[in-house]
Amino acid sequence: MSLWVVKVGTSLLRGTNERTTFEVIQSFSSCLAESKNKGDQVILVTSGAVGLGCHRLGIKERPKNLVFLQAVAAIGQGHLMSLYEKAMESHGYHVAQVLLTRKDLSSRNGFNNASKTLKQLLKWDVLPIINENDTLSSEELRYGDNDTLSALVATAVAADQLILLTDIDRLYSSDPKSHSEAIPITDVHDPSELKNLGQDSVIGSGWGTGGITTKLSAARIATSSGITVQLADGRNPEVLKELLNGSRGGTVFHPSPQPLGSRKSWLAHALEPIGTISLDKGASDAIQNRGASLLLVGIKDFNGDFGINQPVRILNDEGVEIAKGISSMSSKEIFLSLQSSCDSKQSPVVIHRDVLVLTSESLCN
Repeated sequence: MSLWVVKVGTSLLRGTNERTTFEVIQSFSSCLAESKNKGDQVILVTSGAVGLGCHRLGIKERPKNLVFLQAVAAIGQGHLMSLYEKAMESHGYHVAQVLLTRKDLSSRNGFNNASKTLKQLLKWDVLPIINENDTLSSEELRYGDNDTLSALVATAVAADQLILLTDIDRLYSSDPKSHSEAIPITDVHDPSELKNLGQDSVIGSGWGTGGITTKLSAARIATSSGITVQLADGRNPEVLKELLNGSRGGTVFHPSPQPLGSRKSWLAHALEPIGTISLDKGASDAIQNRGASLLLVGIKDFNGDFGINQPVRILNDEGVEIAKGISSMSSKEIFLSLQSSCDSKQSPVVIHRDVLVLTSESLCN
């Protein structure tokens, strides 16, 4: 039995002259139901609310105004869920709508509650259908068409694989639509490869907010948590069926051999830091290479107004982010402590190593 998280992009759900949106959803639902019939567990992360809302109103281009976006999402979301519900009911399965924002996952309790809710739905053999809460949140614009959200969900439930269905066949070294020399990439094995792919691979339609860049970000999150990521062409209705039966996508992002645990994954990817702490060279080296906690004596400077047990970014002596963590001291306490002399042997711990995680940028260097 496998636990899959499947993400479907907006460009796939708008339909074509040959296939309506409902026919597209029917084909995806048939594949998901077949996988569930053989004992697998599946979570679907779907875009499409904005696109369907615009279609219902006869709007030809994706609105740029935030209020317009949220309003059409409110129209499209209900329609989107009704199509999925009808399609899955024809296979004997119930669906559950789960609307999330990044804030829902940024606290440890929120992350755990989302995980428990999704796992309970899976126990009931229900298909959880997740979308960004576009009606109330502007985060969809930053999340990247649910790509990052799908990776965080996969991490929260400890999925075996994350499938990113899109309108290209695989990852390329650059945009094949404008660069004839673009090289197809079939496998990505480590964080340094992901980092070096850069910005030239961005491909996206006018309706989705994502592109290859956001899918690379999703792949970094999921693979660092030990999850295999498949990037595949969802325009072919048979592709999802083949993937759920053990085939491979156009590009496979292989999981890290030393994955982060659930807590470290949350620290690295779901937290939204509200301040920064800058370190000297010795403290930077101790954190990166010796697994040390951050002591007050190693702090050069800080920015932001943060309290006790709030998240911060940790910068090395060159101003590059190397880690994130939960500070046991407020910014005010750090300021006052830095004004007095500090004996390194008695220096207090500002961020314990148990609530400190090296970020992907640091791990790639």
